[in-house]
Amino acid sequence: MSQLVSVQCFNLSRDGFGAGEGQSLERPFGHADPAPFFSWAGATASWVNRADPGGSRGLDDYLTRDHARPPGAVIMGRNKFGPQRGPWENHDWTGWWGANPPFHAPVFVLTHYERPSFTLSDTTFHFLNATPAEALKHAREAAGDGNVRISGGVATVREFIDAGLVDTLHFAVAPIDLGRGERLWTSHTELLDRYHLDTVPSPSGVTHLLFWRR
Repeated sequence: MSQLVSVQCFNLSRDGFGAGEGQSLERPFGHADPAPFFSWAGATASWVNRADPGGSRGLDDYLTRDHARPPGAVIMGRNKFGPQRGPWENHDWTGWWGANPPFHAPVFVLTHYERPSFTLSDTTFHFLNATPAEALKHAREAAGDGNVRISGGVATVREFIDAGLVDTLHFAVAPIDLGRGERLWTSHTELLDRYHLDTVPSPSGVTHLLFWRR
């Protein structure tokens, strides 16, 4: 199959962290303040939660708008789905996103613990105890002619990169340092043996790193 496998609009700190230490229900990003990660997208004209007209255009807006287009299927780790660890104590938790999740596509959640699938609006969540390659096979079958997005968290993105399964990557690097938490890399140069790279600074303060397969 020829579907593109991508990471899009994934936010990182300057020192390579995608989330802070101590994730909880009250603090999805742990000790990190999420505002510096998302302010660049929130200021664009295409930001999905924009309540007023206006907003910036340019590359930030293009990348935000492109991310808002539903993929054929989504893969995420359990860390992205919620703060719980270990066996599911109950099935009441249905994700951070409420009754209308933003994915609009089948979502495959990687977990070591079984849980039945469920549907919210037009999104069905499936739970898999699978390797990255096995999960991607399921996602591609569900995606039809659509592409597959690797949505996070940090460990899941890195697993798919290291398995050689991702075609294109976009990271928005905020001008902050976290010092601890969930780290994707020590330096983005770790990926240059496998990917080409364009580095594009934005007036918003973030730097967009755009990778594509060699």
